[in-house]
Amino acid sequence: MAVATGPVWFQLYVFKDRGITASLVQRAEAAGCKAIVLTVDVPVLGKRERDVRNRFTLPDYLSLKNLLPAGCQELPKNVAGSSLAAYVASLFDAALTWKDIQWLSGLTKLPVLVKGILRTDDALCAVNHGASAIIVSNHGARQLDTTPSTISVLPAIVDAVAGAVEVYLDGGIRRGTDVLKAVAYGARAVLVGRPILWGLAVGGEVGVKSVLELLRQELDLAMALSGCPTLSSITRDLVRQS
Repeated sequence: MAVATGPVWFQLYVFKDRGITASLVQRAEAAGCKAIVLTVDVPVLGKRERDVRNRFTLPDYLSLKNLLPAGCQELPKNVAGSSLAAYVASLFDAALTWKDIQWLSGLTKLPVLVKGILRTDDALCAVNHGASAIIVSNHGARQLDTTPSTISVLPAIVDAVAGAVEVYLDGGIRRGTDVLKAVAYGARAVLVGRPILWGLAVGGEVGVKSVLELLRQELDLAMALSGCPTLSSITRDLVRQS
């Protein structure tokens, strides 16, 4: 947090041991995070076949440092398959309910954003139980095969929420035109995952900055060529579905 140049959000997974979860939330707030992002689409881990084949685990020099105080910083060893899947199955709470949004909100003064929404009824349930914002996300399409793309369900969710809270889009952002379409459909902002990791792997901090700058330049160009001088002038009629 000390080196952050902008607001930092904390992405939260709920543990069976609610004391661990509460501690993470309180530490995030104390560290200066501006929001808690509650991830709701991983009650169990999807079958990531490459992880199973490769017997995915963390190398010995890496651990989950945030969970060191709880003693949960290490993935299990000698697992026949994915160590991450074994970790999630043993520690994550698969029995979350909408009331847990209210529980989390009672732990912190920070807004609780709900990430992993793909249906209008779920979006409304989240809002009715105290969500401060909705993040339309399919977890990078890694959780469930044939899950819908986030851009395809975004307009209906925006319409259903009807301005009660902000709606964000996560997933599938590869070009500035993807950002333009998300904003046109009503997203307040987009979240970017894989491209950031690709930039980090190739060029470290400079690589990440390059990816973000490329997206910014592409969005500027897409707006100019679409006749949109401001973000507020990006309207839904720019996008047509076949």
